[in-house]
Amino acid sequence: MHVLSVSSLKGGVGKTTVTLGLASAAFARGVRTLVVDLDPQSDVSTGMDIQVAGHLNVADVLGSPKEKTVRAAIASSGWTRNRPGTIDVMIGSPSAINFDGPHPSIRDIWKLEEALSTIEKDYELVLIDCAPSLNALTRTAWAASDRVAVVTEPGLFSVAAADRALRAIEEIRRGLSPRLQPLGIIVNRARTASLEHQFRIKELRDMFGPLVLSPQLPERTSLQQAQGAAKPLHIWPGDSALEMAGYFDQLLDRVLRTARIGEYAEAPAV
Repeated sequence: MHVLSVSSLKGGVGKTTVTLGLASAAFARGVRTLVVDLDPQSDVSTGMDIQVAGHLNVADVLGSPKEKTVRAAIASSGWTRNRPGTIDVMIGSPSAINFDGPHPSIRDIWKLEEALSTIEKDYELVLIDCAPSLNALTRTAWAASDRVAVVTEPGLFSVAAADRALRAIEEIRRGLSPRLQPLGIIVNRARTASLEHQFRIKELRDMFGPLVLSPQLPERTSLQQAQGAAKPLHIWPGDSALEMAGYFDQLLDRVLRTARIGEYAEAPAV
């Protein structure tokens, strides 16, 4: 089971939209996937059409990371109605904010890792939609992860936030979790006609080299439309949705190659 955190240390760059796009690509590919909604805003749970009634949630799991609690906090996405495949969600909750203090204990930091270890035979891929900060929730996600995808947009402050995120990943790797590595930087909402965006993307490449992943994701309304309708991007009609689905397929290829999942099982790790 490969665990990927989708993170940003700056709000409003489309981190949850990227998580949903990768989840849609994984579902379309037939990869058994769990999405952990660790952002207290809980938008992933909404975007994946989760019925929360009768379930526990991620806050319960962080309070007691036992297998019984973990399983009670996981629901199948509404995306699976009339479609085969496994795409589940560990349900988000505003109460997760109670676990997002600035100075978590070592015991707290390892709670999600402990929880996920109880279900590792059930899934090939876990995507964690992180909180947009570097407090306890994000550190808890990273401690449970193999890789972190840092989402940014081509703007001055977002470039600085990506730099902070990569430094923080290295700090967690050295201090807590030697297996943790950055997957890379996903540039979202790129407008190729914008000189400012061209400049910022070049700046990112100059600073971080091959860690800046391709393709960059353009701004398209189809993403928001599919998300608002709680449908996977890969079934949304129109050329724009088809284009975006192709971009997320390419990003998922990078994840699967790194994790050696499916057709990449025998390939060397990236």
